[in-house]
Amino acid sequence: MTARSDSDVLAFLFDLDGTLVDSVYQHVLAWREATQVVGIELPVWRIHRQIGMSGGLMLHALLRETGRPVSKEDAQRIQLVHREAFARQAPSLRVLPGTHDLLATLAHHHIPHAIATSGRMENARHALQLLKFDRDVPVVTRDDVRFAKPDPDLFLEAGKRLNMPMSRCVIVGDSVWDLLAARRASALSVGLLSGGYGQDELERAGAYRVYQDPADLLKHLDEVGLRLIPDGR
Repeated sequence: MTARSDSDVLAFLFDLDGTLVDSVYQHVLAWREATQVVGIELPVWRIHRQIGMSGGLMLHALLRETGRPVSKEDAQRIQLVHREAFARQAPSLRVLPGTHDLLATLAHHHIPHAIATSGRMENARHALQLLKFDRDVPVVTRDDVRFAKPDPDLFLEAGKRLNMPMSRCVIVGDSVWDLLAARRASALSVGLLSGGYGQDELERAGAYRVYQDPADLLKHLDEVGLRLIPDGR
């Protein structure tokens, strides 16, 4: 394979839920069950709008909808029930179309890439075990940083582990929270429709390209500035 100079290399930083794995609506239902446990009733569409941000911020946003104060004990119970409810739904998780091919293509061409998720490893492991990726691919979870999305910490840590500056990173996510975090990290971002947000929303949040899912992104890697060097040239 033809060598490429360091200045040619782009790195890809991927969100997990809704970007590589079809897991957004399982999270929605788990959050609904968790909030119902403490007597909070919220329509699923309101919960969906907050998926992708950190659990703490998401809980704050959802509870703001009710105008009801929640004790520290209730907040901890909500987090616990969400974790348990999501684990029960883990068998229904599936990788999104093109995920395996996209990760395999990047690995084959030695394109640096990492995964950065707002979930803690206890939740993220259910989705991660469905993926086929090299062991040297960094995985950054909420456990590794001070703040999760829409703060940029997850992506900054992922770039650091790849030894790549943010100016050479492309962040791929399915929610406005991913793209807002990318903007705060001073990185380019690509939006995927596979998490349920619309193209206009993703573009307004900062995406410079929007695709259907990982399969669609794989077909258009040239549009995001990635030059794959054919084997044998």
